[in-house]
Amino acid sequence: MLAFTIAASAQVTSLVSRALFNQMFKHRNDAGCAARGFYTYDAFVAAANSFGGFARTGDTNARKREIAAFLAQTSHETTGIGANLLGNPDLVATDPTISFKTAFWLWMTPQSPKPSCHDVITRRWQPSSADRAAGRLPGFSVITNIINGGLECDRGPDARVADRIGFYKRYCDILRVGYGPNLDCYNQRPYT
Repeated sequence: MLAFTIAASAQVTSLVSRALFNQMFKHRNDAGCAARGFYTYDAFVAAANSFGGFARTGDTNARKREIAAFLAQTSHETTGIGANLLGNPDLVATDPTISFKTAFWLWMTPQSPKPSCHDVITRRWQPSSADRAAGRLPGFSVITNIINGGLECDRGPDARVADRIGFYKRYCDILRVGYGPNLDCYNQRPYT
């Protein structure tokens, strides 16, 4: 499959409407949610649009998979982490757009020797012989490895990895796109 970049006019809003975002995050404004009212559709869109390649690379299915993978990883990282991030400005900015932008920066930026999550999900990244020997093959699993492989990968079945996969499958299902190959990193050596 050839990767191509969608014109700048093709905003993330063409794939995720406000109603779809609200369906994806139906509990984000519940009374028991510490971040109630913080993560808004407008903040998500503004942050996504500040990274020109996000959800604009590849065909429609690749773009949807990127959105699903990004939201799955951020959902896992921001659910039940035991820290009052909103109450502690030393841990996170109080501006929701800036908060999303920090997540997008991590998503879009390679951290050597790791590729960017964006390049993995859009199939711009091709595994080296060392990656293949470590079991790192294209798919959602490598993104988990990039984000938290040292704690979650190459340990056999792991509830944290399963949680990330569950979020990913849910968002892919809502976006009506297939999951792609290699979802778990259970037998994948982490990056060093």
